[in-house]
Amino acid sequence: MTVDLKDPALYEAGVPWDTFAALRRDDPVHWNPESDGAGFWALTRHADIVEVSRQPQLFSSAHENGGHRIFNENEVGLTGAGESAIGIPFISRDPPIHTRYRKFVMPALSPVRLDGIEARIRERVAALIADIPPGEPIDLVPALSAPLPLMTLAELLGVSIDLWPKLYDWTNAFVGEDDPEFRQSPEAMAATLGEFFAFAQGLFEARRAEPSGDIASLLANAEIDGVPVPFGDFVGNLILVLVGGNETTRNSLSHGVAAFSAHPDQWDAIRADRDLLKTAAPEIVRYASPVMHMRRTATQDTTIGGRPVAKGDKVVLWYIAANRDEAVFPDADRFDVRRRGAQHVGFGAGQHVCVGSRLAEMQLRIAFDMLAERVTSFAVQAPPRRFRSNFINGLKNLDVILRPA
Repeated sequence: MTVDLKDPALYEAGVPWDTFAALRRDDPVHWNPESDGAGFWALTRHADIVEVSRQPQLFSSAHENGGHRIFNENEVGLTGAGESAIGIPFISRDPPIHTRYRKFVMPALSPVRLDGIEARIRERVAALIADIPPGEPIDLVPALSAPLPLMTLAELLGVSIDLWPKLYDWTNAFVGEDDPEFRQSPEAMAATLGEFFAFAQGLFEARRAEPSGDIASLLANAEIDGVPVPFGDFVGNLILVLVGGNETTRNSLSHGVAAFSAHPDQWDAIRADRDLLKTAAPEIVRYASPVMHMRRTATQDTTIGGRPVAKGDKVVLWYIAANRDEAVFPDADRFDVRRRGAQHVGFGAGQHVCVGSRLAEMQLRIAFDMLAERVTSFAVQAPPRRFRSNFINGLKNLDVILRPA
């Protein structure tokens, strides 16, 4: 099959599900040439992706080996903008350093901490929904999908929740390297980064001076082998927290509403039995697959699915394809809020599984639980505008009517 999975234009009109299905069937470990690089192995089967994810010593995410994206992070920077002041986030570290960073962050995401935050998330959802005019078309992204996770992140960082629109603009710029709406010019990106650096510098200094239990304090005061993390690495990890904590939840919310609009029987089931939200939340993430891929680099000659992979080869894990793998998910293209069984890879797998997955699913459960009290059905009014991206399965807008109960 001749297809360039790296081309962001491939995803502008929608996910090429048929292409991924054909690759899973005929060429699941597919060599994808690059016009600007050496090429990469594209993995589309669930089993292969899980196997690679569980071998960080053999398949590296480390910055010095290229990092976690298709582009080489050690050549063009974390955001692909050529920046040099951003340090290395822990997603671009291998064990044992990666594992140590995860331990620094986990206290802020512990069950005790999340138990306290659940009530505040519920209050925010209630306030956001109250501002949505019932029975009238609204853009769900700025009304609910974007502010909810960003307000949660603001609380976890210990900053004002009123900062969420600025966090929204920054995260779009960080992941939108192929979208002219998010990267209008090198000068505009430089200005965005400058603004973010100023915010990060103030936060870093404040948390070093007076640390607390928030994530910003934990990252600012982390030490590796007794050496305090430098400001650059704090910035890299702050970007990771903002992007990881925002993009998955935001786009799962939007894609979830679109799925309920297209499958009203599934929404009827939720409204009749709220306990289904326990299985519906992971199903929404599987069905949406908001993060489409992650990259690894082979550290020695090996094989994947019987194909020879050379030391230094890039290996791209297409989560979005694995989450529709018919060998793992029966009737995989069907949206089914009762689905149980195999674990999706929407939050990654292995050593790098998302540390905030519990919080993301909590926000989805709360949002759809409260929507179920007020909304009998969703009616999407027009196809949404999509991110021009091979990385984020993102919706820029979702014009929808929430029909009141």
